[in-house]
Amino acid sequence: CENTSPQPAEASEVMLDRVGVGLFTIPLLLEQDFTGTLKKLADIGYKEVELYGPYEYTAQETKDAWAGLTGQLGFSGSGYFGHTPKEVRAILDDLGLTSPSMHTDLITLQTNLDAVIEAAQVIGHKYAGIPAIPEPERPDLDGYKRVADQFNEIGMKMSEAGIKLLYHNHGYGLSETEGEIPFKMLLNRTEPDYVAMEMDIYWMTAGRADSVAYLEEFPGRFKLMHVKDMTEIVHFEGDGSTPMEWMPLFQYMADAGDGVLDLASILSAARRNGVDHYYLERDMAADPDTTLQNSYDYLSTVKLAA
Repeated sequence: CENTSPQPAEASEVMLDRVGVGLFTIPLLLEQDFTGTLKKLADIGYKEVELYGPYEYTAQETKDAWAGLTGQLGFSGSGYFGHTPKEVRAILDDLGLTSPSMHTDLITLQTNLDAVIEAAQVIGHKYAGIPAIPEPERPDLDGYKRVADQFNEIGMKMSEAGIKLLYHNHGYGLSETEGEIPFKMLLNRTEPDYVAMEMDIYWMTAGRADSVAYLEEFPGRFKLMHVKDMTEIVHFEGDGSTPMEWMPLFQYMADAGDGVLDLASILSAARRNGVDHYYLERDMAADPDTTLQNSYDYLSTVKLAA
């Protein structure tokens, strides 16, 4: 009779052995039932999660800014969702999950770094950093240079605790400014021992940047990745500097594997060039249960070129 059993991947192909979720994908579910939602992730097959702030120790200025946004977002939960870091670690351990990384903000890293480090050590984060550089900090190329130097300074302090500073690219800094591309300057100016990069392939594409080219030009610098897909290729009208340019593009996000991005090629390049952690992210997914399952089905079976 015909053999219908699954065929092994070719020797030249590999698959992701761990798939994670950026928790900003499912904020409302977490707000409603934190432990139950993490169990849902584990039951689907996800192995890693990335937390987002603010947290109890977050700088008040950042908390105030978050409070101003929550009405527009439709939820207010973040951080540990009413739990302590120790309780979060226990929940993760019980479910067989880990949290390699967390997002916080630059002000908190500058003013309350010890608290960030303490929480990271309890939960088990190896990376802690920021999802975006505040707009006032990057008015020109000199601003980016100052930020790079701050990253090195903060990252050096974090390294004493075995943690690396994480910087997640957004859509700005990907086009030429004053004869340089700011994101490349950040990559060249920051110390690999102290600063790791997290590539968001959606915002790379929106900013007219080639994710594969960056991975190959800077091998070993990108340690984490946010995996999003696009219903169609779209770009910022300008240089992607402000949330006013980001928001119109949210509608073009798609579940991983359901869009037009060549995820297999991007993920293959990522694996070849040192990316260790792959997080599904579809910001505030409208149908989170479907997004979680569809994306896992794709990311857990996509064959990558070795």
